[in-house]
Amino acid sequence: MKTSRNFSAIIAIAAFGVTACASTPAPIIGAAASQPRNDLGQGLYAQTRLAAYALRPSDQISVNVFREPDLSLAEVRLGVNGAVSLPLLGTIPAAGMTSRELEQDITKRLLAAGLRSPMVSVNIANYASHLVTVEGSVEDPGVYTFQPGSRLSSAIAMGGGPTRTANTEQVAVFRESPDGVMVALFDYDQMRQGTMLDPILAPGDRVVMGTDGLAVFYQELLRTLPALAVFATVALDNN
Repeated sequence: MKTSRNFSAIIAIAAFGVTACASTPAPIIGAAASQPRNDLGQGLYAQTRLAAYALRPSDQISVNVFREPDLSLAEVRLGVNGAVSLPLLGTIPAAGMTSRELEQDITKRLLAAGLRSPMVSVNIANYASHLVTVEGSVEDPGVYTFQPGSRLSSAIAMGGGPTRTANTEQVAVFRESPDGVMVALFDYDQMRQGTMLDPILAPGDRVVMGTDGLAVFYQELLRTLPALAVFATVALDNN
């Protein structure tokens, strides 16, 4: 009987541990946290999306010159130096400009090249510069493209969300800065509640979801339960 009670206790503890890992905090109704916590290294992280997008190396754009198909391109990629190669104009700088600013720049260059009243439109075909690496205790780690303005929670969702053994209180984000790679810590549960900043992602961010050692122990214990059950049965039969 003692062995049976111990075995039941093990099952109860393991079940409690797995249930605790799966719990979801209730959101706090009202305005979500918008200020970074400097004590967690969040000073580089923003709450507000940029009003206008500035082109970056590797982005793909389309350039259309009205009634000039030979001068138009359905898709062209900015090089690593931020320049783009266009018919008639050759290689011109583009990184750091908005699509509207690039339209104006191309128009001026075409006028200078002798084209009368050029009408130019520039559109972004692919934000290829926007890559985020998601790893650690997520279901589907990998490198993902994202839209400008996407948040940290979006990156975690793209990675399939936390695993059952994830430490959701420990989400590390690595970001390049003028001073080198900086690390900030975020709490996924607090972000879901709205009590911690859910920051805007930056191209090149690396997101690492931590692992809960206790949860790993419970998962390993659950995998051994069939063996424990056989052991308990044999012990009871012997008694």
